Amino acid sequence: MATPLINASGISKSFGSRTLFEGVDLVLAEGDRVGVIGPNGAGKTTLLEILAGMGTPDQGTVIRRRALRVGYVPQEEALDPGASVLEAVLWAAEEATEPNRVESALEREVRVRILLDRAGFTALEQPTGELSGGWRKRLAVAAALARDPEVLLLDEPTNHLDLEGIVWLEQLLVSSRLTYAVISHDRAFLGEVASRMLDVSPAYPGGVLAVDGSYRDFLEQREAYLRARNRYRENLANRARRELEWLSRGPKARTTKAQSRIERAGRLQEELADLDQRRPADPIGLELVGSGRRTKRLLEAKGLGASVGGRCLFEDLDLLLSPGRRLGVVGANGSGKTTLLKILAGEREQDAGSLRIAEHLQVVYFDQTREHLEPEQPLRRALAGSSDSVVYRDRLTHVVSWAQRFGFRVDQLELPVGELSGGERARVHVARMMLRPADVLLLDEPTNDLDIQTLEVLEESLLESSAAVVMVTHDRMLLDTVCASLLGLDGRGGIEVYADTDQWQRALAAREAEAKPGSRPAAPRRSKARRPSDGLSYREKAEYAEMEATILEAEAELETAAERLADPAIASDPEAVHEAFESHRRARARVDGLYERWAELEAKAARSRT
Repeated sequence: MATPLINASGISKSFGSRTLFEGVDLVLAEGDRVGVIGPNGAGKTTLLEILAGMGTPDQGTVIRRRALRVGYVPQEEALDPGASVLEAVLWAAEEATEPNRVESALEREVRVRILLDRAGFTALEQPTGELSGGWRKRLAVAAALARDPEVLLLDEPTNHLDLEGIVWLEQLLVSSRLTYAVISHDRAFLGEVASRMLDVSPAYPGGVLAVDGSYRDFLEQREAYLRARNRYRENLANRARRELEWLSRGPKARTTKAQSRIERAGRLQEELADLDQRRPADPIGLELVGSGRRTKRLLEAKGLGASVGGRCLFEDLDLLLSPGRRLGVVGANGSGKTTLLKILAGEREQDAGSLRIAEHLQVVYFDQTREHLEPEQPLRRALAGSSDSVVYRDRLTHVVSWAQRFGFRVDQLELPVGELSGGERARVHVARMMLRPADVLLLDEPTNDLDIQTLEVLEESLLESSAAVVMVTHDRMLLDTVCASLLGLDGRGGIEVYADTDQWQRALAAREAEAKPGSRPAAPRRSKARRPSDGLSYREKAEYAEMEATILEAEAELETAAERLADPAIASDPEAVHEAFESHRRARARVDGLYERWAELEAKAARSRT
C-alpha cells in the first residue's frame, strides 16, 4: 500500500457566507497523479494552498509526513525581474536545502544547470524580467523542482505555455516519479498526466467529487453520478408531492398520524431544496452572433509577410477566409501568431503582400491581453454598461439573466470586477464577445483562465457559428474539435499546413531529433511547398522497398527503450532515468518519422500508378 504523504480530514473553507467545500477527506499518497478541475471560483486554488501549507482550513486537519518537501507552482509566478535565470533557480535550491543534507555550492549549481538545460534554457544570465510568459512559467516549474520536492502542486501550469511547452511539461510529469496534483482546464493535458480526478464544485455534497481513473473515466463516472442524482431528485419530488396532496385534504391533518406526515413532508422539501441549490448550472446554450453575410470572399491575403527586429516571422502567406472556415494557428511563443492576427484585424501593417477585405466587413478581435476592465466597475456595468439589459440576437435580455447564463450569482452583480477571480473575469470577456455580430472572428488565446464548462460552451458556439474563425490557442482539444486545419509558423519565415495537433507534434519531434548532435542537418525551410513529383525516384524506390523492414527494426528499438525506461534498477539514478527517457523519446520520434515518410512514399507510388 502506498505511503500517505498528505492527509486532509474533514476540511472546510468558507469566504463570508459562501461555503467553498465542507467535510472533505483527501489523501495524497506516494505515486498519486491527481488532476483538479472545477468552475471558476469554486475553491480549487484554496484547496491546493491548504494542501501546500500556505493556507488553513476553517475546520478539519491536514497532516503531512514529517519533513515532507512540497513544491508549489502558483498561477502567477513571483520571480525577481532583476535576477538572472540561473540565480532565480539557485535561490530556490538554496532555500530548500535541508540542514543535514551534504551538498556543496558547486554540486548545487551543477544540479541546477542540468535542471535548466532539461527545461530548455540556454541563456542562463538573461534577467527573468525579459522572459515571455511561457518561459517564466517554465522557470517557475524549474524553481519548484530545484527544491527536490516529494510532492509537487501546480496551479494552472499550462497558462502562457505554448504547445511545445505543454508537451515538455507533460513529458516531465509522466516520466517522473513525483507525486503531484495539478489544477488545469486543458482537457488534453489532463488526459495525459492524471490517473485520479478531483472535481471541486458546489454541485456535489461537500463540494468535491473524487474519481480514480483517467479524465475519460472521470467524464463517464460523473455522467453516471449526475444521472443517478437526477433520478433520485425525481423520486424525491414525487414523494414530496404525494405528501402535500394528502395534507391538502384538510380534516385528516388534525390527527397524530397527519402530524408525522407534515414533518416528513417538511424534511422532503428541505432535502429537495438542498439538491436544487447544489444542482449544476445548465449549459449556457448561447451562439455567437453572426451577421448573416453571404459573401464568399470575406478576407483575402496574398503574399503576406511580417518581420520583427529584422527577423522574418512569416512570408509569402496566402489566405482566403470564407463563411464557416475555421483555421487554427500554431507555433512557439514569438513565432508571429499574434502578429498575424493583428494584421488580419487591421491593427498592424504587414511588411509585405496585400490584404483585401470585403466591404463593411465586421471583424471581432479577441485580444489575448483582453480589453481593459475597470477594477472598480461593478460586474453589472461590465456586462451591460449603463443599461439594465443587453441586446442578444435582437432581443432584450435583463442583465440578471445574462449574468446567470455565464455562471454569475445575483449577489455578485454589485461586486467590483477587480474582486473577481481570473476565470470569472475571462467569462466577462466571453459574455461581451457573444453580443457582437461578426463575419470574421479572430481569437487570440480565448481559453486562458476559462473553466471547462465555459470552454465547452465556447467550443460549441464556434462550431455552430457561420463566421470565419482564425484562432490562436494552446488548447489542443479545442483546436482539433473546431479547426479543419492548422497553420504552423516556425518564426523564421517557414509556414506549413497541418491536419491536426498530432501531426504538428510529430513534426516538432522530428525537427528536434534533427537538431540533436550527430543528426543530419535539416533541409532549408520553404514557406511554400514545391509541387511533388509524379513518381518515385530511383533512390526512393529502394527506400520504399526497404521501408517495412526499417520500421520493424525501429519499433524493436522503441520497445527496448521502453523496457529500459521502465526498469526499476535505474529508478534511483536521475542521470540514468534521463538518459533512458531521451533514448525512448528519440526512438519514438524515429518511428513516427518513418511512418510519415512511408505515407509520403505511398502517395507518390500511387500517383505514378495512375
